Amino acid sequence: MAHSDDGTLWVAIIGAGPAGYYTAEALTAGEQDVRVDIIDRLPTPFGLIRAGVAPDHQSIKNVSRRYEATNQRDDVRFVGNLSLGRDVTLKELQELYDVVVLATGAAKDRPLGIDGEDLPGVIGSGPFVGWYNSHPDYADLDPDLRIASVAVIGNGNVAVDVARILAKTANEMASSDLAAHAADIIHKSSIKDVYILGRRGPLEAAFTPKELGELNRLENCVTLVDGNQLPDSSVDETLSGAQKKNMVALRAMAENSQGDKPVRLHIQFFRRPMAIIGEDCVCGIRLEETYVEDGKCFGTGKTEVLPAGLVVPCIGYRSSPLPDIPYDDRRGVYQNDEGLIAEGLYCVGWCRRGPTGTIGTNKPDGKGIAEKILAEVSASGRTGREGLDAIVAERDLQIVTFQDWKKIEAAEIDAAEGDAPRVKFSDLDQMVSIAEN
Repeated sequence: MAHSDDGTLWVAIIGAGPAGYYTAEALTAGEQDVRVDIIDRLPTPFGLIRAGVAPDHQSIKNVSRRYEATNQRDDVRFVGNLSLGRDVTLKELQELYDVVVLATGAAKDRPLGIDGEDLPGVIGSGPFVGWYNSHPDYADLDPDLRIASVAVIGNGNVAVDVARILAKTANEMASSDLAAHAADIIHKSSIKDVYILGRRGPLEAAFTPKELGELNRLENCVTLVDGNQLPDSSVDETLSGAQKKNMVALRAMAENSQGDKPVRLHIQFFRRPMAIIGEDCVCGIRLEETYVEDGKCFGTGKTEVLPAGLVVPCIGYRSSPLPDIPYDDRRGVYQNDEGLIAEGLYCVGWCRRGPTGTIGTNKPDGKGIAEKILAEVSASGRTGREGLDAIVAERDLQIVTFQDWKKIEAAEIDAAEGDAPRVKFSDLDQMVSIAEN
């Protein structure tokens, strides 16, 4: 399709997270008449900003103000509580809009691929993080934390988040928006040991210095590292800035002793999960000692069983396949050529490139996809928003606009007590009811 400035270019973006908003912002920044509907199955916008960012990292959530500004534009509309497949089909959207952009993220956990991972007490980071962040899909998760130890598998920031949330006191979480149902269980838990397990070494770890450093400043918990697993300082001059900072933090942790803090957080490297042990539920995890050579990880054959009543794998995410859309099963993304899936159909963000980078990484990604769309697609006189509204009316669907969402947000802020910024609702019917009034 050739580029044209005639008429309105109608674009539907599926997914109201950072990738979707950055794409909408870039599409509407120029002189061309582009109208964008950002469609999400939840009545709440902002995707992982709301449901993924740790509840005690409130400053990171401030980026949502930028997306609010995008929503103030007449040429951008948030259409919440509208589910692709359940309420409207992809084919219908493709008939209504010149372009459909999938910005659906990557919500499914990558499997460990080991025996025992289906046992009760093995909870992927997606559901577990969703549970303590009030995601409606996981509000009823109800994990049993009447346990002594937890194994968190992975060496990225998600693993650090999960461990930190489990180790922090109610007092430390008072200014967070930790889900009330999760706070009740976490702060009454009997957890004494939390293990962060990585199959590679500290130099390969993906956590960032700021997140790692927080683990050495916990009120009720001491973080312990085996100094023998750390490289000596002779390697420091070959390291990146982030690696150097991580080494400073890890070496400081290696100097810690348990002291009088009741909870211990153990960061262990060179440990590969081999099997999860248990019959009716998890009771331990078998680990193999590893070593890294030429960037590859090898097993030594030496194994141990670590007791654990909960195992949380944090080893990455995959996008969910959609009917009739080519899917790269190995990478867990939609098959695409620099974002193009098929004529008029694009993808952006994690469902395009995999779960990599930070929130900000989605900005150049969204800009690039927007430029590609504007260069490749012309307006074709489709009905766009008007056509979607007709389907909504015909099927008696209750959509939530951005103005409706602001009512939900106001009610969440009003419900907060003390230093908490809000009480995040997780009941869809409650949120839609507030939006209607």
